[in-house]
Amino acid sequence: MSAPTILTATLPAPAFHAAYAESDSTMELHTESETSTSDSDHALRDGKENMESLASRLRALYDENVTAKILRTAREGLINNNPPAVYPEYVPQTGADAGKYILREADFWTCGFFPGSVYSIAERLTKYPQALPGSHEKERLLDELWQLGAAWAEPIHTMPCPAHSLYSRYNNTVGAIRSWDVLAQHGVNITSQTDDFLVIIDSMCNLDLLYYVASHTGDVGLWHAATRHAKTLIATNLRPEKGAGGRELFSTVHVVNFDPKTGNLKERRTGQGFHATSTWARGQAWAVLGYAQSFMWTKDPDFLHVAVGLAEYFILRLETSSALVEVQVPGGGVKGRYVPLWDFDAPIENEKNPLRDSSAGVIAANGMLVLSQALASVGSVAKSKIFLDMAVTMVEDTLAFSLAPELARLNYNEQAIAVSDVAPGKRFDAVLKNATANHNAKDHKRYWDHGLVYGDYYLIEFGNRLLKMGLV
Repeated sequence: MSAPTILTATLPAPAFHAAYAESDSTMELHTESETSTSDSDHALRDGKENMESLASRLRALYDENVTAKILRTAREGLINNNPPAVYPEYVPQTGADAGKYILREADFWTCGFFPGSVYSIAERLTKYPQALPGSHEKERLLDELWQLGAAWAEPIHTMPCPAHSLYSRYNNTVGAIRSWDVLAQHGVNITSQTDDFLVIIDSMCNLDLLYYVASHTGDVGLWHAATRHAKTLIATNLRPEKGAGGRELFSTVHVVNFDPKTGNLKERRTGQGFHATSTWARGQAWAVLGYAQSFMWTKDPDFLHVAVGLAEYFILRLETSSALVEVQVPGGGVKGRYVPLWDFDAPIENEKNPLRDSSAGVIAANGMLVLSQALASVGSVAKSKIFLDMAVTMVEDTLAFSLAPELARLNYNEQAIAVSDVAPGKRFDAVLKNATANHNAKDHKRYWDHGLVYGDYYLIEFGNRLLKMGLV
């Protein structure tokens, strides 16, 4: 199947695996690479000469619409909620609350993402002021963003140190960090702290925090726990799959339950995917990003091997998804091929509008950017370029398919920086649509096809990563 013609500078879908196979087929992995970080970044920058201008192709990443939406939500969300007790989580696309953020309690796991988005925009304007073209009031805007970020982050900063709180859940017998205390679904009630030990694939993205704190404090216990956790999940939460040419790929299991007393694996389940044996798209994305990040910290070749296999499998499932995912574009071409289905193995219930998870796509794309840097750092520049191209393809298609058409803009005057809707009365608080938080049929809280706070966070982060890599 051919790729969307709107993505003219990227690899045709069936060409990804051919190009990958033709690149340096044997990849030596070294814990100490002869290629310096600066050399790797230079090699990545050289690759942009063969691409269309990323700034043009991905201009919606840096449009003032993104900043305007974050600014408005940050302001309005503090009304009668300062200090914050509730945080933005998702934006319904239909119903009475369509277009407005639904809020969650401050200790819910998603609540750090919105302050993260505020700070990510502030970081962008501080380090890369050219990323918001046309704004002559950047200093005033930046001052307000830092103030809003501090207000939204303060309740989180008062919680126990997150790295040590996470480490307190580590079990040396299991060799992993407990993710959930409870898994409660229709017909499922796992609640014991002495007989059960639930670990989810999402947890791979928590390890970045442990490595960061360990590297700044010298706490080897945090480093050891993170590395042991990642090693354990290779054996328990990954399924070996075969790729072209016999390459080892990996799909993922969402939830594994261990016996905390023996470390034995008791059962595999899913919390938010279709089935325990299916590949939930966001779980696969968390794994791609988590193992790529873990390699960047540890230089463990096992982590790089796994990250490559996870990313390849994600791409394989995108490219082999039903033709129903492609939507015709007026004037020719299609979009939607690279916006993943919510679960790669779930039946398509609505053939006219297959259920997707745009957040899974942008999370995986971030992982592939990190992976491209990792591969360049060990001298595998050809493979690095391929994953960079695919990451850009995925985000470009996501912007074409899922960018909310209800745009916002900044209006500057002497008194304040105002935010307004480009089309009066047409408002949608999130940047992206088409996310799916949870569509598991057994779950007590199911919600899908909406904007999602961490989908927007990882979209903003993708733009910042490109800036840091010197590619835009």
